[in-house]
Amino acid sequence: MGTIRKIVEGVQFPMLTLVAGHNGTYRRVTGINVVESIDLIMFCRPNELVVTTGINLSSDGDSLEQLVKLAFSKKVAGFIINTGPYIPNIPDSVISFANEHDFPIFLMPWNYRIADLLKTTFQFIANHHQELSIEEKVLYNLLFHYKQNANYIKDQLTLLGFPQSRELAIISCTTNNVQANIDRYEVMIQFAFQNRYKRFLKLKHKNHLIFLIDKAQINTPNTPFSKIVEEIYDKITQKNGYLDIIIGKGNFHKELENVRKSYDESLTVIQLAKLHNNRFLYKYKEIGAYKIIMAVQNQTLIKSYSQDILGQLYHYDELHNTDYVQFSRIFLEENGSTRRISERLFIHRNTVLYKLKKIETLLDMDLSNPFTKTNLYIAFLIEDILAHQ
Repeated sequence: MGTIRKIVEGVQFPMLTLVAGHNGTYRRVTGINVVESIDLIMFCRPNELVVTTGINLSSDGDSLEQLVKLAFSKKVAGFIINTGPYIPNIPDSVISFANEHDFPIFLMPWNYRIADLLKTTFQFIANHHQELSIEEKVLYNLLFHYKQNANYIKDQLTLLGFPQSRELAIISCTTNNVQANIDRYEVMIQFAFQNRYKRFLKLKHKNHLIFLIDKAQINTPNTPFSKIVEEIYDKITQKNGYLDIIIGKGNFHKELENVRKSYDESLTVIQLAKLHNNRFLYKYKEIGAYKIIMAVQNQTLIKSYSQDILGQLYHYDELHNTDYVQFSRIFLEENGSTRRISERLFIHRNTVLYKLKKIETLLDMDLSNPFTKTNLYIAFLIEDILAHQ
């Protein structure tokens, strides 16, 4: 994919000179938009280049600075100022803002035509649409081929703004429905993460959007990650009428060889959130007892534990065509509330009490005992993990 760096280093854009925001050349370029009024900035999309001649701006320079700041807030890739009769020079305040925020500003002299710039940019985007960007290649190799490319990856990450010894983590996003495409949500997710993180790398892999983030480059450290995810979920639900994606984050790791572990952790979160239809499970460190169970090497031990607890229920259900295993799950999910179980299953409260008494008899356990509930809950966790390994 095309980036600002490729525009600077290539030969297609002799009309452009990068005058500020040199540390922002990692930004992707997916489009271009001519904006001659502050009111029109609302139509810009993330990763577009914005071009202006200043024809409708006031001559005091404040309007241009305001336009640049608004464009930056829209997460555009960079800003091209066509200097001439309407903007003789780029104000120092614009240069300072761009350098402070790593926001690329290009100067284009008046003798170059915007029509030619648009044509060249469209060709540039088309030529780079299918190829992996440097950022995507680095992240791909970091996750799947680190040992073979360790030194190269370390050097490239440093150039991309991820110095060594930083705490890095992976966020994975995918759809609930395997037939749905995550691409339709890419702009929305990326916009949210651009507000959250100063810098990140992104990779599309097997209908997953994968983001590499740096703990030291969080713009909103006082806002929980869960709130960012919920805002994304709410926007998608408002748009579709239903929620069709799931987002999971792995732990932060200092060692680059462990970033793959963070990726696997993010996938575990997604798997468990799908399994339990739990949109409120976001981070690997929040998966609780699952983490302990998955760390147990003795598979025979955990299988026997689950069988000892649930085996009698399964046996009875099979012989009598009952549903006591599923009912036990619902009992735990509703925290033992007979009222909520009754409402959820549309059955009388007396039927709920009868079923609970039958389960206690079959298990020879007291379901009002917290220790019994814990054992039953762990047995189901083990069953879920074994079923999806």
